[in-house]
Amino acid sequence: MALTTKLKLIIVVLLLVLQAQTCKKDDPIEEVPTCILDKIEQMKKDNVANPPASVWQYEYNGKIVYYVPAKCCDIPSVLYDGNCNVICSPDGGFTGAGDGKCADFFKKRTNEKLIWKDPRK
Repeated sequence: MALTTKLKLIIVVLLLVLQAQTCKKDDPIEEVPTCILDKIEQMKKDNVANPPASVWQYEYNGKIVYYVPAKCCDIPSVLYDGNCNVICSPDGGFTGAGDGKCADFFKKRTNEKLIWKDPRK
């Protein structure tokens, strides 16, 4: 095999390795706790919601949290910690104001990241 052919092969292999590493770092699902991924899997099995079901990641009070918006009408949203413990319901419910346990969530949340949105219609 000629030196230039070997060099080209080495470069191609290095580029493929670098590309694979870059893709892994950009995948937001990789960083999400297993219990949240389990909730997403359950939502995929549920009936299609309107608006579509989704899971959002934020920083709130110095911690990473996961917000699942209300599916409809009088159903409250849910805010989870990284262990899938319910922190509160920021909005929704009969009053639309949630359970009142985190009334400052929408003002204090930062670093919004969409983790998953149901693509079904």
